[in-house]
Amino acid sequence: MIRAVAFAVPGNLDTPTGGYAYDKRILAELRALGWHVDVVDLGSDFPRPSAPSLRQAGERVAALDAANPIVIDGLAFGVMDEAAARLGASRKLVALVHHPLAYESGISPGDAERFRVSERAALAHVRHVVVTSPATGRLLQNEYAVKAERITVVKPGNERIAAAPRADQGSVSLLAVGSLVPRKGYDVLIAALAPLRDLPWTLAVAGDATRDPATTEKLKSDIVSHGLSNRVVLLGAVPDERLAALYGEAHAFVLASRFEGYGMAYAEAIAHGLPVIATRTGAVPETVPPEAALFVEPDDAAGLSDALRRLIEDRALRARLSAAACNAARNLPTWRESGELFSRVLEAVS
Repeated sequence: MIRAVAFAVPGNLDTPTGGYAYDKRILAELRALGWHVDVVDLGSDFPRPSAPSLRQAGERVAALDAANPIVIDGLAFGVMDEAAARLGASRKLVALVHHPLAYESGISPGDAERFRVSERAALAHVRHVVVTSPATGRLLQNEYAVKAERITVVKPGNERIAAAPRADQGSVSLLAVGSLVPRKGYDVLIAALAPLRDLPWTLAVAGDATRDPATTEKLKSDIVSHGLSNRVVLLGAVPDERLAALYGEAHAFVLASRFEGYGMAYAEAIAHGLPVIATRTGAVPETVPPEAALFVEPDDAAGLSDALRRLIEDRALRARLSAAACNAARNLPTWRESGELFSRVLEAVS
């Protein structure tokens, strides 16, 4: 018997974000496991679609085969509450929630509340919910009335990487990975690095610079105003091969996230044996083992600056955190393991 699933996503799967990267890899694993996967583009203007776009997205889901499970990415599903109410009884809907829409940074309190209300309503009409971390699962239970038995955690997978020895002399190469959006806290990172001009370091930032032009321009302005133009390079979105090389060349990974539903870049840093400086928010403390990282609170530029100074000045500390990261990497799931777990969810829904 042919196993078939429809995977409804907002826009282009090649969009360079962790959420889309997760979707692509899970789709590849499902196909390798024998699933026929039909990818349905719901439109590119989510999570703030126009009324016609939202109507068309609902019509595309309604046109899908009712016999097969339909996975809808949360970036779109969180505002498709009316379509979910119409189709929930007749379609095998599965919501894939990377993180609730209301937890995006840089949105107004009114928008956050509207997202919270619509996503809670939409989730009431699905057969099952897949989340990418236990923290997000608990959040949906506590704030979105999703029962625990309707939630499965399918963490992002990782490649098994043999971390190469790094020349750790002279300047410390810092790496940050993530789209240039308010939630990633790059403004805090630059403010934290500004007092450290007396130390030998550089920062490479790999992440899509087109998603939020205002944030990108403000970040460029901050870099210039703090006199860091010769220290910080914004690389934009980079191909997978280049990103792997950046992880391999770096001495440490740092990100000042204000919230993460999982934090794929953090996990990839661990997989490459990098010491990490991370924020204590969302799923990050579950993704990054404490023995491999220095943790600070979100939006604490002074605390982040102190942690960066410690890491840059102390080679022994970097070596100790790196060794712990290499040990922790052995416990990260592979993409095949994540795909098999996702497959079991679909089989149960079928």
